[in-house]
Amino acid sequence: MTQKKKEIVYLRKRPRSNGSFALFLDICRDGKRTTEYLKMYLVPERTREDKQKNKETLKLAEAMRAKRIVEIQSKDFGIVAAHEDAAFLDVMRKIIDRKDGTTKTSWQNCLAHILKYEPNDRITFAEITPQWVQGFRDYLDNTAMQWAIDSRKRDVTPKPLSQGTKALMFQKFCTVFNIAMREGIIRMNPAAGVERFKEPESDREFLTIEEVKKLRKTPPPNEILAQAFFFSCLTGLRWSDIVKLKWSEVQEWHSGTRIVFTQQKTGGLEYLDLNAQAAAMLGERGKPDERVFPKLGPIQSARISIAAWVKSAGINKHITFHCARHTFAVMMLDLGVDLYTVSKLLGHKSIETTQVYAKILDKNKKAAVERIPNIFDEDDADE
Repeated sequence: MTQKKKEIVYLRKRPRSNGSFALFLDICRDGKRTTEYLKMYLVPERTREDKQKNKETLKLAEAMRAKRIVEIQSKDFGIVAAHEDAAFLDVMRKIIDRKDGTTKTSWQNCLAHILKYEPNDRITFAEITPQWVQGFRDYLDNTAMQWAIDSRKRDVTPKPLSQGTKALMFQKFCTVFNIAMREGIIRMNPAAGVERFKEPESDREFLTIEEVKKLRKTPPPNEILAQAFFFSCLTGLRWSDIVKLKWSEVQEWHSGTRIVFTQQKTGGLEYLDLNAQAAAMLGERGKPDERVFPKLGPIQSARISIAAWVKSAGINKHITFHCARHTFAVMMLDLGVDLYTVSKLLGHKSIETTQVYAKILDKNKKAAVERIPNIFDEDDADE
């Protein structure tokens, strides 16, 4: 009987003179033993920050250990590791080619940052390790600058990325690995063990129902843009989805109207029923391949037009087109629709994303209570 091969990769640590520990892989294979130093170190845990840092380092080291196990097993069983010789940026560029509008611009910005971090345009998936992924995260966190990749803003002084931009860039970067896993290009995700950026909670501007009515009575600078904006207020659709919406995606359904479309941001197929007001915003039906809201122009022009329109309506808020989506979410929750249903209407993959709007509603309720005037004067209180 043939003895089964024993393939083991251990994660070990070795003390150093400065009190830290060097992490290395102890690889036992065919009776032979090799050592691979990871150039990762555990520091003495004197503070909470030290403990957190060690936790992240160990998570990254474990991801590296798992990658080595997969590589050994694939080689021994004669499995060519998918298509790991494929160039990482080739796959990313194919993803970008399927995008358009502001979503495409955001992906292009991410690509430009990767090229600043890694000049090798032909780096393959096989060459990418968890350390390399961590290195890109560190680059975004400590080195990357805004405007540095935008030739139109050369005169603007570069500044570090905001926390939100760091989170967005790293999320897109990790999406490439998720897609590569799904398409069988790689068998293990090198980004799996790397901590994501926490997105900051930001105040999301929205319009109250009274303000939407006020805006409706104010002549807009662009009638089609106004229709699209109100349509978003009534459906929660993003700019990127409204811009590309075609009449072929607008269907009559059980004596009503619904749209069946693929979300530009997530790639998910969505079915959204429209109420009578939203359906009326669509206007007269055109040909199947025609856009529902033609000639909207670039988002930059829309921002300027909406800002002027909101100001002329006497609304003192910083409102962009995306605020129409916020308006829809807050309005639904305010009308008593449960969080899960609102999450589905918005096309969120996680209900945690939708909870941000619930927090906004809580703030509004608190503010409403604070408006109660002083009913009992001091004389009444003394009685």
